[in-house]
Amino acid sequence: MTITINEELRAYIDPLTEDEFAALERSLLSEGCRDALVLWGDLLVDGHNRYSICQKHGIPFNTTQNHAFQSMDDVHLWMIDNHLGRRSVSDFQRGVLALRKKEIVSARLAQAQAERSSAEAAGADAAQSASEPPWTREAVARSARLSGATLGQIEKIRKTAAPELVDAVKSGVISINAAAAVASLPSEKQVAAVAGGKKELRQAARQVREARLPPKPELEAPPSDATPEQIEIHRLMRLVAELSEERDQLKKKVQHLTIALTEARGGK
Repeated sequence: MTITINEELRAYIDPLTEDEFAALERSLLSEGCRDALVLWGDLLVDGHNRYSICQKHGIPFNTTQNHAFQSMDDVHLWMIDNHLGRRSVSDFQRGVLALRKKEIVSARLAQAQAERSSAEAAGADAAQSASEPPWTREAVARSARLSGATLGQIEKIRKTAAPELVDAVKSGVISINAAAAVASLPSEKQVAAVAGGKKELRQAARQVREARLPPKPELEAPPSDATPEQIEIHRLMRLVAELSEERDQLKKKVQHLTIALTEARGGK
């Protein structure tokens, strides 16, 4: 049997970690390869790690053909849906996969619209697509089991984050929320923050969030001819402003501690 490996397909989904690969190898050695490898012709679509381990140790395996594929986009969509259903996929990975699916589906819709040759055909296509859920950010987020805000942060990381920062998110060194904030910085500052470790990354994210806060208006001093009542009102207003500032600082501390605790527990 001839099995062809396409390196682009092998790398389309994030590779297993060393621990995950070792666990899979132990499982195959003790239980054999129970799940069939998925092929499209002679092209291996699903099971690259299992195939590699089986070849290394001479473990027998079965294959199955997926005859539904018509193009490489079909293969990509199948791979995406297959991995979105797995519990072991991280939030960041699910978001990236869902965004890739959106790009493929959107490109197909755009091509279909461009190929319409008549108003009648356009009306028929519109009627057909009206029954399908639109690929809004909310729909994409639901397919990845994420909130719209989290998906937006992942989209920002994909577009503006340095490769080092993306790797930090994938490895769990920094949360999606914090990484999206750090991704606002110039690339060299992102790389420097990653090199500084968790503490430096948290500090960079905190500085970005604080820089976005609107400046607080200064309380004007009372006029020189102010009455005692006006002076007292001004004093109370200043006291309220100071207490509000103290409250806001406490809220920030709680938020930072919550984020740090989430990251320490491996939260996304």
